[in-house]
Amino acid sequence: MAAAADRIPLVRLRGVSKHFGEGETRVDALREVSLDVFPGQVVALLGPSGSGKTTLLNVIGCIIDPAAGSMELDGEKVLADGRWLRTDLRRLRLDKIGFIFQFHNLIPFLDATDNVALVLQLAGADAAAARRRAVELLDYLEVGHRRASMPAKLSGGEAQRVAIARALANRPRIILADEPTAALDSKRAGIVMDLLRKVAIEHDAAIIAVTHDEKIFDRFDRIFNLRDGRLEDDAAAGDRPAPGGGMAVA
Repeated sequence: MAAAADRIPLVRLRGVSKHFGEGETRVDALREVSLDVFPGQVVALLGPSGSGKTTLLNVIGCIIDPAAGSMELDGEKVLADGRWLRTDLRRLRLDKIGFIFQFHNLIPFLDATDNVALVLQLAGADAAAARRRAVELLDYLEVGHRRASMPAKLSGGEAQRVAIARALANRPRIILADEPTAALDSKRAGIVMDLLRKVAIEHDAAIIAVTHDEKIFDRFDRIFNLRDGRLEDDAAAGDRPAPGGGMAVA
């Protein structure tokens, strides 16, 4: 993989701000955040509750409107001076972004294959092609043997892998994950993060995860810290103190 400095970021933010409310009730959730994430990178957003992590993820996901700033996604400028440059944000999300959540949010009355295929059908694929792609993804994520299983019959790790398959369905190069391992034990959390790294490397994708999960800190290329809406600093995983006070192993 080429050095980050020689590559074009998949996600580029400049001066992004967001507030809620006005006057005495105003809360500045994001304050002039600038951030680059490159192809092949797996990065974390860390910070205390209320620091702006999920707000930032939702701005990158084109879910909430920022008040100021600019943003480029996969080489396309989509935000300038706090204004969206596209009216079809739903299509933008379908084409460029995959979402993974703390809880898998699978549709309970659809089996694993149909949970993944549904996303493709919403994007316009015919049912047969959607199911073929779904099976391919489930096999890729080593859960193909559970393709006909209903969500209630899946283990936590299996359900999360189906959710990752769903996020990858339309081949997005930007994957946004909100606490993707919080509901998993250490072993399953490691498996999920290893799968995300595999996706980042093999598909030249960028993975951005909000997390409090210390057991996966060593799985990230970079750690970005948010406090009171400001991006304070970032560090390569190998340069970052481990939770116990020593140096983390990259």
